[in-house]
Order: sequence, then C-alpha cells, then structure tokens
Amino acid sequence: MGDLLVLAILILIVALIIRSMIRDKKAGRSPLCGGDCKECGRFCHQVPTREDSKNS
Repeated sequence: MGDLLVLAILILIVALIIRSMIRDKKAGRSPLCGGDCKECGRFCHQVPTREDSKNS
C-alpha cells in the first residue's frame, strides 16, 4: 500500500514538472537559452545576412 502511495506521488511530481516545461515552451521561455544571445553566448539565434551567404 505504501509503495503505491509513493508511486502516485512521484507520478504527480513528474506530471507537474512536464506541465511546467510545456507552459514555459509555449510562453517562449527556456531553461537552456532565453533567446538573448548576449546572455547565453550561443550563436543559435543569429540569422545569416546576405553578405555572409555571398562569402560562403
């Protein structure tokens, strides 16, 4: 009986975490990168310009 209670609590916690992650994604928030390249240092959000594509 105790095992089922612990399992139910763990399933509830995981479901709440997943729901929170889905809501954050829909709102445009991300724990990895908030889309502000000067903060995260990643180049994933920079769109190449025409000059960059001509030089390639």
